[in-house]
Parts: sequence; structure tokens; C-alpha cells
Amino acid sequence: MLTRARRHRILTVLTATAVAVTSLTGLAVAAPADQPSPREEAPANGADRNETAAADPTAAQARVAVATGENKVGTRQGYPRQTELRVYPEDPSDKTIKLGLTPYHAIAPALNELQDRSDRVSVEIAGRSGLGRDLYRVTLTAPERASQTRQQDAWRELIEDDPARAARDKKLERDYKVPVWINNNIHGNEWEGTDAALRQISYLATTRDAAARRLLEHSRIVFNVTANPDGRVAGTRANANGFDMNRDFATSSQPENRAMRDMMIDTQPVISLDEHGYSEGTLIEPTGPPHGQNYDFDLYIRHGLANGLRMEKAVQALGYPEAQDVVVPFRDLPPGEWDGWPPIFTAQYAMYHGAVSYTVEIPLQVNNNAYDTLPVEELRRRAAINTDVSEATVRTTLDYTAEHRVELVDNQIEIFRRGAAGERQRFIPDGFVPGFGPEDRFTTEFPRAYVIPAGGAQRSATAAARLVDHLVAHDVRVRQATRGFSLGGRTYPSGSYLVDMHQPKRGLANVMLEAGKDLSADAPQMYDIAGWSHRLLWGASVDIVRKGDVRVPSRPVVVASPTGGVDAAPGRDLALRVVDGKDASAVNDLLGRGIELRRRSDGTVVVPASAQVAAREVADRYGVRFALAPTGEPGAVLTRLTVAAAVAPDELFALRDMGFDVRPVSTAILDGGYDLSRVDVLVVSSGLRFDQLEPAARAEVEELLARGGVVTRGSTGSRFNADAGLLQVTAVPGRGDANGVVTVSNVDADVLAGSTSTSFVYSPQWFTGLGDGVTAEQRYATGNPLVAGHWLPNEDGTGGPDSASGQAAVVSGVDERGARVLMFGTEPMFRAHPKGLYAQVANGIYWSATR
Repeated sequence: MLTRARRHRILTVLTATAVAVTSLTGLAVAAPADQPSPREEAPANGADRNETAAADPTAAQARVAVATGENKVGTRQGYPRQTELRVYPEDPSDKTIKLGLTPYHAIAPALNELQDRSDRVSVEIAGRSGLGRDLYRVTLTAPERASQTRQQDAWRELIEDDPARAARDKKLERDYKVPVWINNNIHGNEWEGTDAALRQISYLATTRDAAARRLLEHSRIVFNVTANPDGRVAGTRANANGFDMNRDFATSSQPENRAMRDMMIDTQPVISLDEHGYSEGTLIEPTGPPHGQNYDFDLYIRHGLANGLRMEKAVQALGYPEAQDVVVPFRDLPPGEWDGWPPIFTAQYAMYHGAVSYTVEIPLQVNNNAYDTLPVEELRRRAAINTDVSEATVRTTLDYTAEHRVELVDNQIEIFRRGAAGERQRFIPDGFVPGFGPEDRFTTEFPRAYVIPAGGAQRSATAAARLVDHLVAHDVRVRQATRGFSLGGRTYPSGSYLVDMHQPKRGLANVMLEAGKDLSADAPQMYDIAGWSHRLLWGASVDIVRKGDVRVPSRPVVVASPTGGVDAAPGRDLALRVVDGKDASAVNDLLGRGIELRRRSDGTVVVPASAQVAAREVADRYGVRFALAPTGEPGAVLTRLTVAAAVAPDELFALRDMGFDVRPVSTAILDGGYDLSRVDVLVVSSGLRFDQLEPAARAEVEELLARGGVVTRGSTGSRFNADAGLLQVTAVPGRGDANGVVTVSNVDADVLAGSTSTSFVYSPQWFTGLGDGVTAEQRYATGNPLVAGHWLPNEDGTGGPDSASGQAAVVSGVDERGARVLMFGTEPMFRAHPKGLYAQVANGIYWSATR
């Protein structure tokens, strides 16, 4: 039997090289806009995306050299598993130094010293940051022989693979070491969790206290010491790629998030903490509603609230006046102000792996404006209090775990058992815990299965393989049919993929594959996004099977089957339709080799027969499939493109992920004399104002418009269009916090012909008053276009989904100078999530660059 742990280990080995390559590519570093306190903040990679353009790294932010620590003991041995960590050079610019906290370069020496002193501490390299810094996974537990470790691993696998049998295993109940996972510093300028972790690590590694030593005999306590070392050093909320990583778990676009995901899967914690700051008073979850509808919430909230209230008392018992105001969102906040709906946050994602999990916000601000303006003594006083608060929540949680270890393990077993058995979620009555009421009741009806078809039924085999690999990487179980089958009234060919929803982590499978829910009537606002869907936004065809016998001849999937190839005889021209971001990657790879391609009016890219060898290479690399080019028009010449982009960090990441040669620009950069003479296309969504350009910079832009094209998104892009006098349209803003999955129509599409019928919006726009020659490439569906998310009208009744009904969401046209312009009112690259929409941007760039 291919167990969950074996599947994950195999996948880790197979993808390690790809992850390393991803983490070492030259990507942009962007300092985020100043962040207010979390209760009031605009979500990162959110509204600020229209204001601050991404930039490339400066010399001071140069990439850190990668170094591999040396394991003192093989990973197949018992515990401790110790690593001689690379010691980084002292960095006097590290932002923690001013606060009297531990700079990144001091962490490795401290951990090396502890490993020399104690056999209770193990340190392993869990991965590397975007700039190549080591991510430290520290495990505290009593020493184990190799045979004992194998037994612990077997029990952990049994809990997930056969939870019903695990529930009956008395030896497991008595001897299983309860896993705890504590994550720190995911926001780089929320520092103190790391220092609290280091304190606890040192204490548990060296103490003679009998209770602490008993805890380690019955537990494995795993610390991710700093989840965001690049942000820690630079003093930025985001990582080196400009991403708020506490919004990336469902997507896992960042190397640090993939490391955290893998730690959760490998650890399988029964309880976890994610240490944050700063909230004008400590904040300790559980969250308020809406709660994720895919949870077995009864199995979370009882322990979740009990330990949350204990942490509150522990923080108050410290005696600091500044720490007496503790907010427990479940108890204290109205719906939507601090909700637990999306699986993008650490704590909410961890729940799908069987953990009772928490976000903790420490109270006293020391970052952003406070960092720059307060005296050093005050900053250090605050940082010391914050460290004490963070450590108090860790100590309390460890005490709670020791006291309730059997109940917490049983709780996790029951989560997985219900999933594997396909049982319905339990009805939770009012008063189940103090304060639970109708506003907290969110459930769903799980389908029997999802099918991802192979062959002709699949819109994009590349997208299907990407989705399958993503699910498997997140510990969702997928099987591949070994012969054709019928299910739900449809027939599927051999090679199709089946996600049987009778599986331990069905909640995680469903939260990725379901459409979601329109929450507009459930809360007046949401803390962050309320809609996402890998099924609807990642470009793959996915069918829902509501009921029936899903036993089909199949095998478990470790990685998806290869999808690339060339379906043409040697000596024949090839054709590729750009329907996925990977298709764009293939096109850009060929262009980067100096191969001249042609683009036909229907968007087909034609590859000359002389480039078949290169085409086969890129087909294999990106998983795309080239067809025999049909006879027809020769098409416009397409050569290597240079794109100047005034965009948000997530969009810069997505453009480069598609292989475009992107040069970040902004108003300031263009005014500084940037040469646009070799630029083919300008992409504008953030940080560029045409009306604020100096005359020389404006002349450069005008010259570009006379020979190239423009792609815009959002309010900044629409303003650029108006100020530069491009297309005759009126941009109408929707409500600013509206977001989610929407239904669209592509009936009149030219540039976006063949696009999916769903899209994503965040602060949506639409266009009216379309002038002559302006085409509505995409329209919001008539009626209510929102499929899932949160979209209310403004107080005056404008800006809602009814106002957007039937309106143009994306428009194209040619201005009087000859510039080809494509304007998005949607969000095709939002936080690098909607992979199935990337091709819309790519086709817009190719179209705008060819005349």
C-alpha cells in the first residue's frame, strides 16, 4: 500500500529540483506599503496593489548565497536529528538589531550551540527563502531509537490512513507522541515570535524540570523558527518576492509557503500556533464567522475556544497593562471583521490537516512608522513585552496539550475518520460552546467525487496535470484510471483522474475544488478574499459526481502523467494555442532562443518546421502539446518581447513565471530617465501616472504608444488609459472590497477568444460608453455574476453585482496612434492564484505587440 507518508516523500524527492530552481530564479523584491494594525489593515497584495509598483532588488537586497548544512545523523535514524548549520556573516543592517531582538545571522550559532548541549533538540533545514536563506525546523522531543521513531511514524500514518483502526489502538493512545507545530515570523516585520520560540527551544532543550521532560516524552514540538527570514532582515511584511505569505497557502506559489505546507503534512499537528503582531491589544483566535464550511467545526471549536481562553488568562497574568485588552474574535467581534473563511491563512489552512490552530497577534506595534519614529528604548521595551506575550501563548498551549493529549489525538482521528467514511457534518446546536449561535453555522454537502478528464474532454491537459500535482502536494488523494469508465452519466477515458471524496482530508480537497459560496448576505464585510476555486480558476476541466459507486480500476497518483509532446511529422510547421500560462512559457522560451514565430489573427502561434527539435524540448519542459499547423494565413511575425511593467509584486511574479522579459517601471523610474526604446509592450496596474510624468518621460511613453501596445488592469490602469487618451471608454468602479469568482461571457471576444467562462475580481471594474472600434472582449454575466465571494453594493446602491450585470469586464481596441490596448476590469494574475486566467494576459501582450 502506498501510504500518505510514502507518497509525500516520493513527491518531495521528485519535486526538490524544481523547487530549488524556483527559489533561486531572479525575482523581484518589493517593500510593501506601510501596514496599519491588523484589525484595520487592507489585505496585503490587496488594495495597495494599485498604488505601489513592484521593483527589482537593489544592491543592498542582493541574493544570499545558498549553503547546505551537514546532517550529523541520517534522517532515517531516530532523534535527535542534528544539523551543523551554516553560520551567516553578521549583517549590521538586520532590522531586528534596533529592537534588541535576535538577528537572523545569530540564529544558526544559537541552534548549533544547543545541539551540542542537548540530545532533546533536533534542527533540520526545511527549505530556503526566496533569497536563499535557510528555514530552520527545530524539533524538541525526548531521544528516540530508530525503531521508536519508525513506530511513531507508523502511528502517525495510521491516524490518517486508517483512522477507524487508529481509534481502537490502545498502544497508540498510550504511547503516541503528540505533534505540536508553532510557526513564527511569517510576516517579516512581526518579529517577536521568533525570539519567543528561541526562548522556549532553549528552555525545553536544557531544563531539568520534571513536567517539561514528561512533556517531551509524550510530545514532538516542532518550531518553524522564522518563516520569512528575508522579510525579517529587511523589515518587510512580505517576502523577497513581495508576497504576503499569510495569503498564499491555497496557492503555495512561494518557496517558504511550500516549506510550511510540507512541515504541516510531515508533522500532522494536533494543535498549532501562528505568531503575529500587532493589534492594539493581544488577539487570540478562534475566529469569528463566517467559518469555513468544509470544517468539522464541532471537532475544532470546543478545544479551540477552551485553549484560546486559557491563553488569554496567561497573557493577562503577565501583568503588563498594555496586554490586558485581549480580543478573542469568536467571542468579541462581529461577523466578517476577523473571519475564518478562506484557506489562505496559516491557521485556517492547518485546520484541514487536523490541527486545532490559532493566529495570535501580540499587542505593541514596533514596525512601520513606529519603528522609524519611536526612541530605541521604547521600541525595545515594547519588543520585550511582545516576546513575553508570545511565549505565554506557547507555554499555555504546550500545557493544554499535555493535559488533553488523548482528547486532541482522538479529535484528529475523528476528523479523518469522518472524511474517510464520507459522513455528513454534524449539526452544532446553539450554545455548543458559550456564544455559538446561528451566525456560526456553516456547512456544505460534499460530492461523492470529482473527475478530471483525460483526452479530448480536457480543455488543457497541462492545466489538469498542474491541478493534480497541486492536490497531491497538499496531501489530497488522487487516483488515475487504468482503463475507461462511466460515472455520473458520463464516460471517461483511461488516464482520467478521480478524487474520491471519501478520504481523510476531504475538507481540504473540497475547499480547493468546490465553487464556494456567495457570502454577501452573511457578513457586512470580510477580512480578506471570500472566493477562490482551483476548479473554476486553474484552467482544468473538472466534473462533479454527486453520488454513485466510484470504484474504478485505478492507481494512486504520486505525480501527474506527462502531457507534453509534438503531434506532427518531422519537416512540418507546428501550431500552439495559448490557453494556459505554460503555453506562454513555451512560446517565450522559443522566442528567447531567437526563433522567429508567427501569430495568426485567431491567436494561434505557428512554429517553423526548422524548430521542431526546440519545440520538443519546450513541450517536455512545460507540458504543452504542439499540433500540426493547419494551412492558412502566415500570421504576423512574433519575436522576443520586452515588457515594461508598472505592476504589483504578484503580477510581476506571474509575468516572469510565464517567461516574459519584464522590466519594472513606475512614475519615478520613468522620470529618472528610463529608456523605453527597446520596449514592446507597457503593462500598467500600479504606481504609474501618465499625468505626473515629466515631459521627457511622457515623450518616451508617447513613442512607445506609436509603435507598441498597452495592457492595463484596475483603477490605476484605467486612469492611465484616460490620461494618455487611449481607448474611448468610461471605467466604472465596483465596491472596493468586493471580491470573488464571477461568471463571464466571451461571446464577442477576439483577443480573449476561447477564454474560460469564469474569472476573478478584486475591487472590480467595468467599462461603459465604448467608442467606435472598442470591443467588449468579456462581459460580466447577466443577473448576479458572483459565483462565490463577497460583493455588496455601496451605500448609495452603486457598485454592486447588479450594476455590473452584462457590462464589459475586459475591452480592447486600437487608439489613434496605432497602439493596441487591452484593459482588464478583472484580476487575471491576483496573488499568482488564477492560473487558468494567465493566458488572457499573455494573449493580450502578444496581440498588442504585433501589428
